[in-house]
Amino acid sequence: AGIVGKFKTVVAWHTRRTHGSLHPAKRRKVSSPTCDTCNQTLSRPFVCLQCSYAGCWSGGHITDHLKETVHTFCVDAKSGSVFCSECDDFVFDDTIDDLYLSTVLSVEEQKTKFQGSREPYQPWIPTGDESIVLKDAATVPCQGRRGLLNLGQTCFLNVILQSFIHNPLLRNYFLSDRHNSRLCKHSDCTCCEMDNLFTEIYSPTNTPFGPTSFLATTWKVSAEMSGYAQQDAHEFFITALNQIHGTCRGSTNISCNCIIHQTFAGQFQSDVTCEKCGTVTSTIDPMLDISLELRSKSGEPAADNTLASCLRRYTKPEKLGAREYSCSKCTKASHEAVKRLSIRTLPPVLSFQFKRFEHKTSGKAAPQKIDAPIRIPVSINMAPYTTLAMNTTGKDGETGYPGPVAMYEYDLFAVINHEGQMDNGHYTNFARFQDEWYRFDDDKVTPSTLSDCLASNAYMCFYVKRHLDYKPYVKPTYLVAREKDIVREQAMEREKEAARMKEVDDALIAMV
Repeated sequence: AGIVGKFKTVVAWHTRRTHGSLHPAKRRKVSSPTCDTCNQTLSRPFVCLQCSYAGCWSGGHITDHLKETVHTFCVDAKSGSVFCSECDDFVFDDTIDDLYLSTVLSVEEQKTKFQGSREPYQPWIPTGDESIVLKDAATVPCQGRRGLLNLGQTCFLNVILQSFIHNPLLRNYFLSDRHNSRLCKHSDCTCCEMDNLFTEIYSPTNTPFGPTSFLATTWKVSAEMSGYAQQDAHEFFITALNQIHGTCRGSTNISCNCIIHQTFAGQFQSDVTCEKCGTVTSTIDPMLDISLELRSKSGEPAADNTLASCLRRYTKPEKLGAREYSCSKCTKASHEAVKRLSIRTLPPVLSFQFKRFEHKTSGKAAPQKIDAPIRIPVSINMAPYTTLAMNTTGKDGETGYPGPVAMYEYDLFAVINHEGQMDNGHYTNFARFQDEWYRFDDDKVTPSTLSDCLASNAYMCFYVKRHLDYKPYVKPTYLVAREKDIVREQAMEREKEAARMKEVDDALIAMV
């Protein structure tokens, strides 16, 4: 118990030290721990679990301490890895990993109390009924890598479907039978097509699958996507999200809790500041994805385009002219104002589209494609682009953000590429399955590498939040409505039965 308590104390200390400071500038001023033997600054301190000694690994001082004091265990405060001096090796055990993760998560939850509605994480433990169902359930193959047949210039559809298949939130939703196509009463239901798609992808079959039914349903419900012409992958992405939203349980126009809004929905905030009186007018808009410009304000492709630089341009303050804004407070003629866009609410999954296709609105210039390279990272911290960070400024004038870094960290899981020109192009994509990367070219699936994925010329890319926020369970509105309908129907049945019995009694009395 003492060693376990010391392990949790060390891990919690390091987590608080890394994430606890409000501003990055202040975090840099916090002194680093030093080795108790050589006084060297420790970026990765190892701490003895049986005393207060902290030492360096590279110099061998922590292992020397264990031998001299006949102590057995020390821990890497950064990773939670435990070293055993008797085995002369690190200990790999699921219990240690679970203890490390639960300790880190507990500290992070304490640091996010300002969110108010965040619910502490609780691992899922099957109930008695769930255990019975799981006992009789068929095991799903951990396949998830299956090519999709090109049905005639449908590569745009295949890459979006592959991004859905490798989206962990959509995958968990449909594989947990949250929408069962055999029980659904809707016709031309895109949710049913998603259910059938995941059933096919996670079947034992390895041969390529042809999503003919998905394509036919798309044609029926979306006229602009019908026909055999090549379509834009991003346009189909938005169309598919709307179709899934419209046929999903829990779909509403206000505060929708369907799987699409639970996965992709966030909020933009636009702040317009009057330069004369300082009045700030804020507008909040919903978002499902973020479309980023590859050109700078001069109209030329930026020399060194990265996802971060595109986001900085996207959230950079923009001056509005006198005729573009009318201040509600100033009574005289309108004055110049500054507009700034930020992300008010980050979604669990971020979808980015780079505007590579230009359609000229005037003149005889033909549409063209921007082939400018774009560098994307394997992970990204979205804190600098949030409303919370932009409105939080320290005494030293540096922008910071509350809470741990993990709140804002996203990891890449899929990239869509467009090869060729607008009129004769072809879509392919990369996707991560567990810790391995694969390249999908319609029916061809080939092992790839992260470096190949990052070196590709991205048209769209998808990131998933490293740590999801848990909110208190609220019963879905459609379940509440269904329960009310059942209660109402039961009450009507009781009234009908009471009226029928009254008629029988009246008839008997009349006979007597």
